[in-house]
Amino acid sequence: MEQRKTAVVTGGSTGIGAEICRTMLDAGYEVVSMARRDPDWQHPRLHSIRADLLDAEATAAAAEELVQRFEVSHLIHNAGVIWPNLLPDVKLEELHGLTQLHLGACITLTQAVLPQMRQAGFGRIVLLSSRGALGLQTRTAYSATKAGMIGMARTWALELAPEGITVNVVAPGPIKTDMFHEVVPDGSEREKKVAAGIPVGRVGRADDVARAVMFFGDPANTFVTGQVLYVCGGASVGTLVI
Repeated sequence: MEQRKTAVVTGGSTGIGAEICRTMLDAGYEVVSMARRDPDWQHPRLHSIRADLLDAEATAAAAEELVQRFEVSHLIHNAGVIWPNLLPDVKLEELHGLTQLHLGACITLTQAVLPQMRQAGFGRIVLLSSRGALGLQTRTAYSATKAGMIGMARTWALELAPEGITVNVVAPGPIKTDMFHEVVPDGSEREKKVAAGIPVGRVGRADDVARAVMFFGDPANTFVTGQVLYVCGGASVGTLVI
């Protein structure tokens, strides 16, 4: 078992997850990316466990491999999929899939690493929800499961606080990633309209989110738990223009 601080980042191969991995490596952590693909870059302290977290059995196998190979101090559950649809077109299969990815996989991984954290008397769990948890067109399954992450994290925060384990949520707004651009084409008029509707006047970057994760992950932050930090340029406050 490795003694230094070790963070597992789900969805760590691309986008926000890759940026979180890089930021944590820069801070001296051992980092384990858990995603369907290995990262396309290397670092002496970067490790990879390949798993499709939409598959409950594959998630359980990856969780077992994780705790056999590493002593995990930080769990960052970042993996996510949007699957947008207006209400008439929503399929229950989409809800079931995102429930597994956003909630089920998180429960499985947390249950796996929790004995290690309890033994150490220390742990940092950070869940990546979304500003969409507050409601957004075409996001029935996505917003429902991302909102569920918030309730789950607040419950865990209460249960685990006496054991030195904090649980917090980072909820990004629109962030320039491949997943975002699958819905909003890069450089399009639609992207400009999205940016204009954000109070700070721009779409977010992956490093904006990574800094928030690092705040919650800081070992010195022992008095911050059960909180939600919206990294959204003010979009969670409201964008009504009169």
